[in-house]
Amino acid sequence: MSRIRSRAGTAVLAALALTGAACAGTAAAMPDDAGAAAAACTVDYKVQNEWGSGFTTAVTVTNNGAAVNSWDLTWSYAGNQKVTNGWNADITQSGAAVTAKNASYNGALGTGASASFGFNASYSGSNALPTTFKLNGVTCNGDTDPTDPTDPTDPPGPGDRVDNPYAGAKVYVNPEWSAKAKAETGGSRVANQPTGVWLDRIAAINGVGDGMGLRDHLDAALAQKGSGEEVVQLVVYDLPGRDCSALASNGELGPTEIDKYKTDFIDPIAAILADPKYAGLRIVTTIEIDSLPNLVTNVSGRPTATPNCDVMKANGNYQKGVGYALDKLGDIKNVYNYIDAGHHGWLGWDDNFGPSAELFKTTASGNGAKLSDVHGFIVNTANYSALKENNFAIGDTVAGKSVRESKWVDWNRYTDELSYAQAMRTKLVSLGFDQNLGMLIDTSRNGWGGTARPAGPGATTDVDTYVNGGRYDRRIHLGNWCNQSGAGLGERPQANPATGIDAYVWMKPPGESDGSSTAIDNDEGKGFDRMCDPTYTGNPRNNNNLSGALPNAPLSGRWFSAQFQELMKNAYPAL
Repeated sequence: MSRIRSRAGTAVLAALALTGAACAGTAAAMPDDAGAAAAACTVDYKVQNEWGSGFTTAVTVTNNGAAVNSWDLTWSYAGNQKVTNGWNADITQSGAAVTAKNASYNGALGTGASASFGFNASYSGSNALPTTFKLNGVTCNGDTDPTDPTDPTDPPGPGDRVDNPYAGAKVYVNPEWSAKAKAETGGSRVANQPTGVWLDRIAAINGVGDGMGLRDHLDAALAQKGSGEEVVQLVVYDLPGRDCSALASNGELGPTEIDKYKTDFIDPIAAILADPKYAGLRIVTTIEIDSLPNLVTNVSGRPTATPNCDVMKANGNYQKGVGYALDKLGDIKNVYNYIDAGHHGWLGWDDNFGPSAELFKTTASGNGAKLSDVHGFIVNTANYSALKENNFAIGDTVAGKSVRESKWVDWNRYTDELSYAQAMRTKLVSLGFDQNLGMLIDTSRNGWGGTARPAGPGATTDVDTYVNGGRYDRRIHLGNWCNQSGAGLGERPQANPATGIDAYVWMKPPGESDGSSTAIDNDEGKGFDRMCDPTYTGNPRNNNNLSGALPNAPLSGRWFSAQFQELMKNAYPAL
């Protein structure tokens, strides 16, 4: 099997009857039990509840082999999870290794019989799911017939399509970004982290100036890959009339240039990615950030409407472009398409959340695209929303008022990106997307550490004091998005970090500007957005607050040393 955690948050290991020779090789690790050699099993590991510092898990182990009179199930954690108490099994832990032994009343497991137990545990940081289970010393990943190439439990070969492309794989380190990070004082601490490669104009396909083009990056990824698996992360970002609600990220194509987008941008990318030379890479594509949600939130009838977004809604070129990209790239076996799904501070309100999900479905069902062309969605791309707010919850009440009534939350349904991503995933599956739909969260700049990070909840004087005193996200307003002061590097890229999440990623390369603080002439179509000006006092999208942007920023995508230094200083977890 390629993966043991379904995207619904369940660790599932299917191991069928092992041969006598295989069992003989593991007999020394087994308990002295007459039936222990036949350790075929299925394990269902479900995180039922998570809170700020702990979680509750239910586990069911099913014996698919010969009957056993006693059993133990073992696994290890990648993080600092510690079991605090359990039920229906004797659970012990040594370091990261956990052993659950049967209780006196549930040790006998006939063929097809199951035993269930549960536990509470503490943790901090990430709660990554276990990747390997063993029943009576035998790993639950055997094979009924190793000579049968069609057996669905065979491990994937190079280039085989998998459920989670990040599982068991390295992720490409962009040497161009890495060199810039290493050149910064202290930057070597993060210079080997994987980041996204942005294809944000037609020229980027072949390389801008002396820079690397798409083939250069794929060739470098093959060199990094070695004999293992390698993920390459691409941001496909050049729609006509791109990012209709902002100026700093406007693109080179006008609102009507959909044909040029198809023939000069998507088609050449698809041709390169389909080259058999790259069939052994797992290629993750983030499809057109800051596009589809604008057609819900920034059009006529909304207080944040812009004329440009009305144009793009009327001509349909966002949907046409995204559908075309999904269709062409989805035809390539080793490409995994993830559509941008905004962030909780944009789509977390009821009148944005449902309509956006519906738009995602209709877009992924038209212009040649099929729902099966979508492997997942990504949230918080190039944004700053906190991964998880531990000091307050959406259901909290203070002095008779709900947290939703606070000025910061402002009736949003979500307080952070993890809860939003998981809820959006549930909604999308309910609309017909695959049950194994995966989510990515961009954690490149949402750490919010440093001296300003609250150590605990705010005072309960009133709901605003409670929320503002405890929130990690220190932005002036959730609508602020450009080069935010006080932000820090977030969780490091990792696979399977939480229920329903394929990976935390650094899709936005830390240190690359969101937009210039003042107007700068350029040939890239990038305008000057006042949200990048630290003196700007706002608009309806940030409730007329200061922008919170850092001063002296270059054009979007250009290296911004001062921001990179601040991101390292405020990293959480700390460097």
